[in-house]
Amino acid sequence: FELTNSRISSVNVGWHIEHACLVIIKITETIKQSDAEKFSSKFNFKKHFVFFTGKIPRGRAKAPNVVIPKGDSDEQHLMMSIESAKDAIQVLNKCVKNQFFQHPIFGNLNQPQTFHFLAIHTTHHLKIIEDIVNGTH
Repeated sequence: FELTNSRISSVNVGWHIEHACLVIIKITETIKQSDAEKFSSKFNFKKHFVFFTGKIPRGRAKAPNVVIPKGDSDEQHLMMSIESAKDAIQVLNKCVKNQFFQHPIFGNLNQPQTFHFLAIHTTHHLKIIEDIVNGTH
């Protein structure tokens, strides 16, 4: 988790793990509290592009502060974050279809769209981690 490679990312592997977990946890908290009756959706080219390709371009977006890890993490903290993210996925699974959260770039994402986004987002960070570990990009 302490491994870094400044050619790939300015932060270490642990940061990427923690960030991916925080995204799952915070989005699930928001969706759980949302009112499905208030869900609305508009066409969003960026969302459709990312959802169709399954890829997030690197270095284009800045994460909201709420999902930016604070300080250094140790192995125990990361394991707890992973367990919390797993628990959050179980909660998200129980949410109704049109419970939603507002993504800063893609607009409102309902529960099925959120699962798709989380898969793309987590894979994005896993690929960065893989590149850091392997020293490739």
